[in-house]
Amino acid sequence: MKMTVAEARRAGIGRLIVESVDLSLYIASVELGGERILLAAEDGSVLKTRNLQAMKERLAPLAAWPSVLRQRSAYDEMCGQSWASADNTLEVPLELRDQSAGR
Repeated sequence: MKMTVAEARRAGIGRLIVESVDLSLYIASVELGGERILLAAEDGSVLKTRNLQAMKERLAPLAAWPSVLRQRSAYDEMCGQSWASADNTLEVPLELRDQSAGR
């Protein structure tokens, strides 16, 4: 299931997840009512950007939502360990509000 940023904003407050998929590829999803929903661009394609700042700008209407940046390490897989042995997902809080506004 997918929804646009505008639809997510109308749905109410949820949790926003920006996932670093590759070195320069970010996608976003929301958790609403225990369900994870992928965010879509206005044309229905997956919302993706090539840098984190661009993603933050696209998600500005959801700045009030609790947000995290999520990254999974490929280290275990690269050194021959089973990818399912442990969850090595890193999540850090992500601030979507413009930090330069107070300067």
